[in-house]
Amino acid sequence: MNVARILYPVEVLGPGKRIGIWLCGCNRECKGCSNPELWKKRPEYEVSINEVMDLVDRVAADYEIDGFTISGGEPMDQASELEELLPNLRKYSEDILVYSGYQLEQLHDRNDKSTDYVLNNIAVLIDGEYREEENNDVFLRGSENQRIHIMDQNFASLYNTYIAANHNQIQNFTTSDGVVSVGIHKRGF
Repeated sequence: MNVARILYPVEVLGPGKRIGIWLCGCNRECKGCSNPELWKKRPEYEVSINEVMDLVDRVAADYEIDGFTISGGEPMDQASELEELLPNLRKYSEDILVYSGYQLEQLHDRNDKSTDYVLNNIAVLIDGEYREEENNDVFLRGSENQRIHIMDQNFASLYNTYIAANHNQIQNFTTSDGVVSVGIHKRGF
């Protein structure tokens, strides 16, 4: 699995204090992408599911995990790895939000068991390519064409309340590589 960063507590990409996981690899190269450094997979970011879970376990030993947000890059290009990771994450929280540049219909058209497994085991999918010209500060989405799909109806009330009561915010994390700015950024960031 090619993982660029894992951060906690992410409080701007879903309800509560979440673990954010950013995967590498995306061939879309959308103009204005907030994470162009994650377009190419990098050998030094290759980790096992066990290594990811070791970090999650360490966070969970000391802190409450309200959910997970998985972004990228393009997470659904690593669907087989997510298929292996999700059951482990769900032991801590079934509130798993995934961002994908693919539309839900495109993901269904893959007829791929790993993709289907991911879609059936996440709470929310935010789909659609990023379009800089449609970045109009819509909550949780980089551009207006992107859609929020509640995949697990057990989370419908939580997310409907969360979406109605919030607006986009930015959260900065200091890491060994510098500062990572997390959230939905305004056009031209």
